[in-house]
Amino acid sequence: MKHINLTRRLALAATLALAAGAALADSGKTIRLLVGFPAGGGTDAIARTLADKLRGELNTNVIVENKPGAGGQLAAQALKAAPADGTTLFLSHDHTISILPLVVKNPGYEPHKDFVPVAGFATFVNALAVSGGTPAKSVDEYVSWVKSQGGGKGAVGVPAPASVPEFLVKVIGQRYQLDLVAAPYRGSAPMIGDMLGNQIAAGVGSIPDFIDQHKAGKLRVVAVLGGARQAALPEVPTFAELGLKGFEDVPYYGVFAPAGTPRATLDEFSAALQRVIAMPEVRERLSGLGLAVGHSTGEQLAARERAYSATWAKIIKDSGFQPQ
Repeated sequence: MKHINLTRRLALAATLALAAGAALADSGKTIRLLVGFPAGGGTDAIARTLADKLRGELNTNVIVENKPGAGGQLAAQALKAAPADGTTLFLSHDHTISILPLVVKNPGYEPHKDFVPVAGFATFVNALAVSGGTPAKSVDEYVSWVKSQGGGKGAVGVPAPASVPEFLVKVIGQRYQLDLVAAPYRGSAPMIGDMLGNQIAAGVGSIPDFIDQHKAGKLRVVAVLGGARQAALPEVPTFAELGLKGFEDVPYYGVFAPAGTPRATLDEFSAALQRVIAMPEVRERLSGLGLAVGHSTGEQLAARERAYSATWAKIIKDSGFQPQ
């Protein structure tokens, strides 16, 4: 009798596990994939590429919901307020998760407390790009142009205030003895719009932000961060090659859920995402946007997040920046 009861309990546990594992698939519920930046930018393009394929893998509707503002803060706050049932997720890069809590006194969320990492799917690098209105085709030519046109003073666009690109503008200015001022935008799309209109001569942002316009010859990426040249832009040198070292730790992209979301739901979405980024057409599209594609578990993403935060906490502190 004890053996029969044990068998029944095991069978019941297996049934419940399967049911929990199907929490997203065939649920009929729409999954909102929050993006903290406007439509038309690099992060938006990435999210829509993934959402299109996730619909089939999860057999449920997956929509991208843009909540731009404050460098992703509004989207992060919306995630915190969402029910922990797997129907609201947040696709984000490093800025909102690792950097904002270091530079904003009260962003309205605590990543380690309010969110749980679901899965990582890519890393990328930031880059310096110049507008078509400048004659520069290299960093040295850009430096010479700034010195000749503005007496060494210039404005450089960044996708968000107090972001990694803003700190990089300061570092680049120091390295080349230029008086560069970061001009923050509400996302990469309006920044690139001003660069295309020659309203601003240069910008620092991610490779996915710039790559389409670079390939079209409308902007020119003149240097990238990271420890190696990028496969999507093999002709563009790294800043390390040019003598600016110490910025080889690359930022990441991942998906996050509200704290308390069931583990089975997280695992299901992570597995679906892993299958999606393994699709040749998806991998080709993301690689073409300048991403180094690769799946990581929630635990691996959490470790990546902690390491990246520690790296930039030191850089930000050494810069003298005070949280606002």
